[in-house]
Amino acid sequence: MNALTATNRNFRYAARILGLDSKLERSLLIPFREIKVECSIPKDDGSLATFVGFRIQHDNARGPMKGGIRYHPEVDPDEVNALAQLMTWKTAVAAIPYGGAKGGIGCNPRELSMSELERLTRVFTQKIHDLIGIHRDVPAPDMGTNSQTMAWILDEYSKFHGHSPAVVTGKPIDLGGSLGREAATGLGVFFATEALLAEHGKSISNMKFAIQGFGNVGSWAAKFFHEHGGKVVAVSDITGAIKNPNGIDVPALLKYKKSNKSLNDFQGGNAMDLNDLLVHECDVLVPCALDMTTTDIFIYCLNILVLERENAADVKAKFIIEAANHPTDPEADEILSKKGVVILPDIYANSGGVTVSYFEWVQSNVYNNISLYAFMHVPQNIQGFMWEEEKVNHELKRYMMSAFKDIKTMCQTHNCNLRMGAFTLGVNRVAQATLLRGWE
Repeated sequence: MNALTATNRNFRYAARILGLDSKLERSLLIPFREIKVECSIPKDDGSLATFVGFRIQHDNARGPMKGGIRYHPEVDPDEVNALAQLMTWKTAVAAIPYGGAKGGIGCNPRELSMSELERLTRVFTQKIHDLIGIHRDVPAPDMGTNSQTMAWILDEYSKFHGHSPAVVTGKPIDLGGSLGREAATGLGVFFATEALLAEHGKSISNMKFAIQGFGNVGSWAAKFFHEHGGKVVAVSDITGAIKNPNGIDVPALLKYKKSNKSLNDFQGGNAMDLNDLLVHECDVLVPCALDMTTTDIFIYCLNILVLERENAADVKAKFIIEAANHPTDPEADEILSKKGVVILPDIYANSGGVTVSYFEWVQSNVYNNISLYAFMHVPQNIQGFMWEEEKVNHELKRYMMSAFKDIKTMCQTHNCNLRMGAFTLGVNRVAQATLLRGWE
């Protein structure tokens, strides 16, 4: 089942639980706008290359649309559509005033020079600049893009609309980025895991963790688990996998990967088959987003690393934290639920990144761009003052803990699992905002 079909299925199930009107249900499912543009650039060798860019703007009932831009040779409109929809529910679950969007360009960034990437990014921005904006649609980095990509978008957009630091998040610190943004998704995963384990009378300390994906999200999550007494017993990325039943020395592994760009030959553990990590002996399994930016291997290997019908029955973890988007196939979801495995869904578990993106947007925005009411009801740093990292992390924890309590309330109200608790929470908030704004 592809990502769009699975996401639509979860949405429709949540809509039935909530008893939504069929016309409203259909309206919430259909994207607000789908954008497809041609991007031609001169390459360094003088030849002309043409790429196709997409931006799916799903919903803006609760605020400006928000979502990443990915550069990947297999950018698929259906997948982008699904991820845009997930962003709508994710921002609603997190209780931040955004809707959902997602975008991308069908290219292999590993085959483009820095100057070619810059030209491509600027052409893409020229094609969509009048459809994004501080209070319309705010892009962010995703697979194959980074803070430098956001800096180019900011600069190109500002040529048309004046200096606009809040038009993107995930920017370099020197251009108005937020402290704590790099670690945000991984730290959010840690806070979400902490909340779930506490609900079951457990703590991070002495729990055994297996982490699939040791890119930005997975490495930060592993670091925080390790620092709080958790035992990381297995780790993988697209270069390989390692295990150590006594616990991997995470700081040493981070240092090793930074130097070698790979997990292979790390002396603090034994090599294991990449696919075995998902069924490795552990208490908590954490499927994380794949890191496609720190290695010369640029392959789309997500399909061999997801939880699906074929491997779900062999999963030994008691808890699964979905740090990646859509890592669990619906059929696997049912198998795992019958086994008693508790799954913390992606639209909550990995929301730390977009939450701190909201903090960055608040910090980057300017007093002249907001109403007096808004100025009085958001942190005063909206004037452009940078928050200390301690404040960013404190606010992130507050948002993550609050969202978990709200999800649990929906679970109790509708007698459903955590996935449907999160989906009903997000869908209900968007539906209510839509109705209040005068849908009919």
